[in-house]
Amino acid sequence: MPEASTTSLLLAFALAIAIAAALIPVGVHLGFRAPRTPKTLLPSDLGLAYDPVDIPTVRGRSLAGWLLRAPDAGRTVVVLHGWGSNSALMLPIALPLRRAGLNVLLFDARNHGASDGDTFSSLPRFAEDLAQAIAWLKREHPAMAREIAVVGHSVGAGAALFEATRNPAIGGVISIAAFADPDELTDRSLARLPLPRFVGTLIKRYVQWVIGHRFEEIAPINTIARVPCPVLLVHGDADRTVPIDDARRIAAAGARAGAGHGSGAGAGAGRNVRLTEIPGADHGSADKIEAHAGALLRFLAEDCGWSGLRATGAQGQLRRQLAPAARTGETRPLPAA
Repeated sequence: MPEASTTSLLLAFALAIAIAAALIPVGVHLGFRAPRTPKTLLPSDLGLAYDPVDIPTVRGRSLAGWLLRAPDAGRTVVVLHGWGSNSALMLPIALPLRRAGLNVLLFDARNHGASDGDTFSSLPRFAEDLAQAIAWLKREHPAMAREIAVVGHSVGAGAALFEATRNPAIGGVISIAAFADPDELTDRSLARLPLPRFVGTLIKRYVQWVIGHRFEEIAPINTIARVPCPVLLVHGDADRTVPIDDARRIAAAGARAGAGHGSGAGAGAGRNVRLTEIPGADHGSADKIEAHAGALLRFLAEDCGWSGLRATGAQGQLRRQLAPAARTGETRPLPAA
């Protein structure tokens, strides 16, 4: 090839990289922005008394939440929604927990629901907000925070697992529709776009730089091995956003980690991981998951040692009341915005 042609080709390639590098930040922040879904339901619409709460979080922001009190209960389940969702859309899952005699704290992560906005959302920032919600509960309502479990959906589930690796206050995690690996999730999201492979690689590197964590550090398939408390993985076998195989792989990783731990440091991590598959449930099928509330309560009673929980009923009535709106609202769980 003539030298001039080679030089022109190299210049064109360098120009393409420069343009991609300039456009990637804009594209990432626009394309990965979490939609703010309006809240159209209150706990009182379901016959539940509640206290509206404001929870301070990092960077001077505030989180909007609801505290559902159970008389004389010292156990609280903190509920965290997924990407583009909000606390109202998690009420179908919160209701049987409250009826079982548990306090329930629901809140909106930053950039979601009625909470303050911030520069971007990510799994680590969901985890930060979860940590602040737990700290607020322990500080403001210590009698209700003697034992704490977390329910998270999708990105919220990944955040719950990540936070559980470093927060000893969390005594159990119910992870609903968690993805196994944000790297794979991002690949699936980008596959819909006609992008060259190198652009996809640059996007993923930029996202990891923005959120301050490498994907492998926060991937549920890796964090599950470091979670010391019991974990219940719940996943719909008709999930079209996060395949059921993701949950099976996370469960397998937890089992391998449990088998590898002895009696020293790290003992117990990954040992107590259960997987419940929900027939016919898609990624946002909160109504179908709510119908299997018994599995969630059995996990809390048997694995977390929360004895004395009350059996719940009337789920069919709740499904009729909310259908077809009883969905978590999340359609595209992404690691950053």
